[in-house]
Amino acid sequence: MKTLDTQNKNSSFLPIFITLFAFLLLSPVSTALAVQVPTDHSAKMSSFSLSTQKWKNRVLLIFAPSSQSQAYQQQMRLFAQHKPGFSERDLVVVRVLTEGTSYADGQQIDEASATRLRDRFGIGKGDFRVILVGKDGGTKRRDGNPIQASAIFNEIDAMPMRRQEMRR
Repeated sequence: MKTLDTQNKNSSFLPIFITLFAFLLLSPVSTALAVQVPTDHSAKMSSFSLSTQKWKNRVLLIFAPSSQSQAYQQQMRLFAQHKPGFSERDLVVVRVLTEGTSYADGQQIDEASATRLRDRFGIGKGDFRVILVGKDGGTKRRDGNPIQASAIFNEIDAMPMRRQEMRR
């Protein structure tokens, strides 16, 4: 009688085991686990150059000593709710920090790119600046204090190229 009970349990377990095994074998999760994440943080960084943005995007450069800078934090709060407005105006935001990681449109940029930008605009390591660069590559606005997004948008919307974009 004991042998019959064991056979019944094994025979009912077999279809479940086969189904589970097939599911695990064919599941896309198993291939996702095989993807390796790079451990070298520098691999995520890229270089940034204003020349690659020319005639495609406007660039808003935010220079600060660090992300702990009071002016930088205030500026980030002022811009936080306006991402759609930046996108609508083809505006790439570049955060250039002396200490810490710098970003161009959310992607990390290397220290050499940050240094080149600081040098090009004559920004000291301890300075806070907001600089608007037009699609033509020219400097359109420089501010030494945090500025409202609406002021940037008004400046851009008054530009002939932007007026043409809005008509389309």
